[in-house]
Amino acid sequence: MRLSLTAPAIRMLAALTLTGLALSLAGCGVNNVPTLEEQAKARWSDVQNQYQRRADLIPNLVETVKGFARQEEKVLTEVVEARAKATQVNIDASKLSDPEAVKRFQEAQAQLSGALGRLLAVSENYPDLKSNQNFLALQSQLEGTENRIAVARRDYIQAVQAYNTELRTIPGRWIAAWLYPEAKPMATFETAQENQAAPKVTF
Repeated sequence: MRLSLTAPAIRMLAALTLTGLALSLAGCGVNNVPTLEEQAKARWSDVQNQYQRRADLIPNLVETVKGFARQEEKVLTEVVEARAKATQVNIDASKLSDPEAVKRFQEAQAQLSGALGRLLAVSENYPDLKSNQNFLALQSQLEGTENRIAVARRDYIQAVQAYNTELRTIPGRWIAAWLYPEAKPMATFETAQENQAAPKVTF
């Protein structure tokens, strides 16, 4: 006895088959690549946000130091110039697979970290500056921001590691080749050890 299916029954069967296929694909990790990519991009946004927070604090810090240590013009100029360069070097999240672009960003931020370290070291020579409430508040905010930057960088590195691992291991490698051929490994931070420490703040 042959079963004959009506057009609505065939459509319903096709819909159920597609739904089952979609669920099985989702279960085998077909969405891992874009999910991990978006997580890494979000972490990168946080890195940039924390660096921007630091850049926003610097003009007030420089002005406060100027009032007490005008003869330190060279150090103040270095900080201003390093800040200008650091804020000009930005990376769009779509360019995170370009290691050279990420390296340029890191180098600009490292120069600013070095200049800030020298500025804070200079403050040791000015007792009045070290006791100024504005300076102390800015110094504290800057130290907190450096800690936030370290956390944001760590989170980004972990997110990139998860994404890159997915692209290089099976089944993620096959899924990426089949569904996301444009997916490329992202660059991570590879700064020198001395650049990973926050500027030393001493009282």
